[in-house]
Amino acid sequence: MATIGTFKKDGAGYAGNIETLTLKAKLTFEPTNKKSDKAPDFRVFHIAGDFTSEIGAAWKKSSKEGAEYLSVSLDDPSF
Repeated sequence: MATIGTFKKDGAGYAGNIETLTLKAKLTFEPTNKKSDKAPDFRVFHIAGDFTSEIGAAWKKSSKEGAEYLSVSLDDPSF
């Protein structure tokens, strides 16, 4: 699987970039106040200059070996 993004911890969330053949985007993952177990742990925002829009969500998961990761769902017309 190809890597299309790199992110670093930024306070309680994450910040970084994704890049494909047709898209370069700056994203942030902002923590949510979960109201149920199925609610996302983070909301994903696309930052373009002074304009910010929500484009997805992310959930904390653990692998069988115990490694933690984020499962991310992005919903953006440019994809």
